[in-house]
Amino acid sequence: MVLGGDEPTGSLVRPYAVTRGRTRPQLEIALEALVETTARGRSGQFLGGREQKVIVDLCGGRLQSLAEIAARMEVPLGVARVLVADMAADGLLAVHEPTGFSDEDGADESVGTELLERVLSGLRRL
Repeated sequence: MVLGGDEPTGSLVRPYAVTRGRTRPQLEIALEALVETTARGRSGQFLGGREQKVIVDLCGGRLQSLAEIAARMEVPLGVARVLVADMAADGLLAVHEPTGFSDEDGADESVGTELLERVLSGLRRL
């Protein structure tokens, strides 16, 4: 879209083009998984598009959840998941999956209520 001049607004690239038509990531990454840039990613010696550069920059200073990456890039969660999974497979990002929590009965829950509340709080701050 162009508003009153030559400068386009919004992304001109469709999400499926960013992921080369793929909808399934190479590895499953949880919504609340924390992502950081590795030394290889910080070196800048990789062939990646604009989206990969943005992700490297976002995760270079501090840990970011997959949800935060998608929100800050303004892309669907599935697109962010595919991009992050590809970059993790290439050694550009490290993905830290959440650990399970035990409830009062000792049963292991895959995602605890406390963690979900922290993720929700973080999303609200965005």
